[in-house]
Amino acid sequence: MTPKLLLIDDDARLTAMVGDYLRANGYVVEVAGTLAAGRERLRQGHHDALVLDLMLPDGDGLDLTRELRADPRFKRLPLLMLTARGEPLDRVLGLELGADDYLAKPFEARELLARIKALLRRAQPDEATDGQLRFGRLEIDLGARQARIDGKACDLTGHQFDLLVVLAQGAGRVLSRDQIMDSLKGHPIEAFDRSIDVHVSRIRACIEDDPKTPKRLLTVRGSGYVFARKQDADE
Repeated sequence: MTPKLLLIDDDARLTAMVGDYLRANGYVVEVAGTLAAGRERLRQGHHDALVLDLMLPDGDGLDLTRELRADPRFKRLPLLMLTARGEPLDRVLGLELGADDYLAKPFEARELLARIKALLRRAQPDEATDGQLRFGRLEIDLGARQARIDGKACDLTGHQFDLLVVLAQGAGRVLSRDQIMDSLKGHPIEAFDRSIDVHVSRIRACIEDDPKTPKRLLTVRGSGYVFARKQDADE
């Protein structure tokens, strides 16, 4: 099925150029020039990824990012921020709010295409049968509340298993500590975000037992953590 992209940007010249380039490379592309038009497009139908400008005539793309990540329908929609604001603080803020990637203007169309391909690849559903998630050697059994490496149970506490599930279910996305804590509300995990670092270290020790195996839990300095999907960690 041909991937369908939504591009929200008020630069008509840029959207025409980028839209033509992406269509020539096999994508269906819809364009919206305002946040209001973008929201309407999102309501009207399914999209496989969103390319979002931050500075728009009727508001800030960060506001839409907050809305989408709070909405179960769009929580996992692959989102790439495309903007002239290239300061590190803007990048970090965008990632913390839930953007999956960030590309500063001006940019090469080929780089945008490569990043979109990577987003879509990471968004492919993982193998999940009978409440089990599988990532290479790692199997997460939701029913049994157990993680296994090559069939051998990992020595994780209930807190650590809950945290691993949150990270694994958000595979490919950078999750800030605040996002992780929000996802863990109602779970018996300490209410101090720095305790997450300790639990992540313990989880790493269990699921990254072989030094030759690519890392699965990656730290994004200043932003949070990302759980690498099979395509990222096992290739």
